[in-house]
Amino acid sequence: MRKYFSLLMMLTAFVLPSCFAEQKSGKEAGVMNTFKSVKMEEGLKMMAGDSGFILLDVRTPEEYSEGHIPGALQLTNETFTKEEAEKLMPDKAKRIYVYCRSGRRSKQASQKLVDFGYADVVEFGGILSYSGPVEK
Repeated sequence: MRKYFSLLMMLTAFVLPSCFAEQKSGKEAGVMNTFKSVKMEEGLKMMAGDSGFILLDVRTPEEYSEGHIPGALQLTNETFTKEEAEKLMPDKAKRIYVYCRSGRRSKQASQKLVDFGYADVVEFGGILSYSGPVEK
C-alpha cells in the first residue's frame, strides 16, 4: 500500500505542474512560422487559380514606377514597418504573393511579414523572371 501511495505522490508531483503551465505559441514555443517560396512561373499559376489575394512588390518606389506586375501594391523592403503593412494589408489571413527584382528582397520581406503575424505568404522571386505585361 505504501508503495502505491509513493507512486501516486510522484505522479502527482510531475503531472500537476504541467496542468498549470503557461502555453506558448509561435517563436516562444520554438515553432518557426515560415513562408512558401516558389519560382515565378509557379507563383503566377497559383495566382491564376486564386482570388482575393494581395500582390506585393517590395522594390523601391522608383523601381515600382518603372514597371510592376499589374495590380501590385508597393512597400519598400528595407524600410516598411509593421504598422505600414497592417495599414496596407489589414487582413493577416489573406494570401500575399511577394516579389522584388531578383528574389533576395522578397525573401527578406516575406520573413518580415510572417514575423508580423501574416499567415499565408508566398514568395515568388523577382520581376526579372517575369515576361508578362507591366503597369507603370
